[in-house]
Amino acid sequence: MERTVPASLSPSLRADPPADDTVARMLAGADGPAEIAARIAAINRELARWQTNGGLATWRPGPDLDPRAADALLDYLAACLHLPEWADRAAIARAETLFMDMSMLSCTLLFCASLPECYVLPDLSAVLHAAGQLEAHTDYRVRSTAAMIFPVMLAGGLTTPDGGGVAQALKVRLIHATIRYLILRGPPAAALGAAPLPPLAPAGGCMYHTLYAHGWDTSVNGLPCNQEELAYTLLTFSYVFVRGLRTLRLGLAPHDEAAYLHTWNVLGHVLGIERGLMAQTMDQAQHDFEAMQARGRRLVRTPDPRPRLAADLMQAMENEIPIRFLKPIPTLLTRLLCKGDATRDLGLNERTPFLARALFAIGLVLVRSVDAVARVFRPGFSISRMLTRALGQRLVTHFLLDQTRPLRLPDALLNEVNDATTAWRTDPTAPRWMHRVEARLAGRAPPR
Repeated sequence: MERTVPASLSPSLRADPPADDTVARMLAGADGPAEIAARIAAINRELARWQTNGGLATWRPGPDLDPRAADALLDYLAACLHLPEWADRAAIARAETLFMDMSMLSCTLLFCASLPECYVLPDLSAVLHAAGQLEAHTDYRVRSTAAMIFPVMLAGGLTTPDGGGVAQALKVRLIHATIRYLILRGPPAAALGAAPLPPLAPAGGCMYHTLYAHGWDTSVNGLPCNQEELAYTLLTFSYVFVRGLRTLRLGLAPHDEAAYLHTWNVLGHVLGIERGLMAQTMDQAQHDFEAMQARGRRLVRTPDPRPRLAADLMQAMENEIPIRFLKPIPTLLTRLLCKGDATRDLGLNERTPFLARALFAIGLVLVRSVDAVARVFRPGFSISRMLTRALGQRLVTHFLLDQTRPLRLPDALLNEVNDATTAWRTDPTAPRWMHRVEARLAGRAPPR
């Protein structure tokens, strides 16, 4: 399919007019970061009611919401609520089935492939650095990402009234627009061609104050959370995910890969990403992904925020592994799933000692060899899948199901995640002895 991209502005200078206009209307007249923060907090309390896709169609603003914000949100929903006409519901249903079938492996790929690749673009990392979302709040960033992925990929997440994928995506879209408004201290359109914004002394300690005071040069950095960065992030959850399955020798059939890409493109539409920036095939996705990384690397930042962000993510995963000898595994797996240039950008190449790297490489060859031989006699057999599932179970249990961590998940979403992860505890393609080994590695009681 031929793609067309508007030629008037570079994707790095294009944002999301419907969401940006909504945020500008909601925050119009707010004087300074303190008043903006107070108004955002009131809006967020209202957005917390956006739980299901069907609920959005009947949502009405509460009596305490500012009428300007209420009208802006109603117009936003009217314009952005529906799936695109090119959405293929059969392909979406297939992708949901694949996500459920891959179960805990999906979570491992999220932690060790998709999230690290998000931080390779310097500008994207700079925004996260400014917000402190990984350095000080790794748990928050991981949980907020999962709060979108699970509602989207669980059965009916995008296509049924009871699903929550569209509701979550539309909230995330407004978050992106709010970040742009705060960093630029106004609507994105006003920042094009304007002088650089100098850093300010933060008026308070919250994230909103930090973003407002950060400073930004649009002529050098483009717009925050611009179209290219959004399209790149989308690829980290579609292309990088499928690429990771290939790397683990657990790749999908071509039509299943296409269904997975398509589903994330449908989500991309709901998130406000331009159709012309979405990849339709894995080859196209690889080309676009590598081109975006190459362009991003041309911008040198001092200090470089990427190694610190990656190190904090790796440390958070290592903290959940009780056996000291096995703690390097998240970093080693990330090095395997991400390409060499990316791991260099993230400062991961020297993070683990030589002995750990050597043992991991030997173990990888051994596991792949055993899997290849065993599949001749038992199709679907995979030690690789067992090990990555076990890691995924530990991470999901500690990062997502623990409600004492930052960003308490809504009860409805928590119940969905808990039901899904309970169903994922047994791999139907594995023999019984592998169930017991996986359970012990995951830190739970073996099945009887």
